[in-house]
Amino acid sequence: MSHKGVMVFVPAPQLTVTLEQQHDKAELHVHPGGQGVWQARMITLLGAQVTLCSATGGEVGRVLEPLLKFHGVTLKTIKRDSGTGWYVHDRRSGQREELADDPGQPLSRHEMDELYSLALAEGLRAGIAVLSGPAHPSVVPADIYRRLATDLGANGCKVIVDLSAAHLSAALEARPHVVKVSHEELIRDGMVKDGSTESLTRALYKLREDGAEMALVSRADEGALALIENQVYEVDMPKMVAAESRGAGDSMTAGVAAVLAQGGTLCEAVRTGAAAGALNVTRHGLGTGRIDAVQVLTERVRLTPVDTKVPV
Repeated sequence: MSHKGVMVFVPAPQLTVTLEQQHDKAELHVHPGGQGVWQARMITLLGAQVTLCSATGGEVGRVLEPLLKFHGVTLKTIKRDSGTGWYVHDRRSGQREELADDPGQPLSRHEMDELYSLALAEGLRAGIAVLSGPAHPSVVPADIYRRLATDLGANGCKVIVDLSAAHLSAALEARPHVVKVSHEELIRDGMVKDGSTESLTRALYKLREDGAEMALVSRADEGALALIENQVYEVDMPKMVAAESRGAGDSMTAGVAAVLAQGGTLCEAVRTGAAAGALNVTRHGLGTGRIDAVQVLTERVRLTPVDTKVPV
């Protein structure tokens, strides 16, 4: 079994500040956030080494950078001139209320060049790369994803992309190894008219036609759908009481990356990803979970072939 690392591309991480209520006392929690950060955390929990390639700057960046150095992660950053993004949430009532946020300034051409070189080198060294999106599409140009995915893939790195809209379209041109997208993103971007199995199956074939070697669609309330080789599978996973529905799709991407890094098959990767996603919704922390619980849940995940006689 080959043991490789995973490079996670996090071009625009965020500082997250959350107010919580613990009994009769308010609590303040400060964490690193953003899609790629949550994915990196889950990949390390599942036993793979992560190199996180990122850009930070300004006062917020100085606070954020030490927080990104969590267990199992090698942090590689470039310094930005402008500030890093952030958000402040109030969860004292039990619901999330967004108080204020700033996705950050777009990266300058020089910063993007520096980050690109760093991510390319570390991705080739790792052998597997996860390309995650920014908090807002304006922060990082879509073409960076096309170039980075192309250059990594052409040099033997397995590229996993978890993107949407223009960023996804750009990355698909590079024919990535795995594409994961949520059904909400497909609906929002006009790629499907609804979240039915028939519509999403059609979307999976379209993703493959557009360049994806393997495609995965996460569905918030139902099992994911996966296109592996020529078969679509429904990923039947244990139902969990949700404490935090966000982050399940990111945990799924992380599970796929961690298993591939440890020499597993695509089917094993999808099952582990589904288990990681199912466990994630039971916890308030995004990209969190225990490896033993994920392993137990993985045994209960079934890949059920779907009849794919879908009109194109």
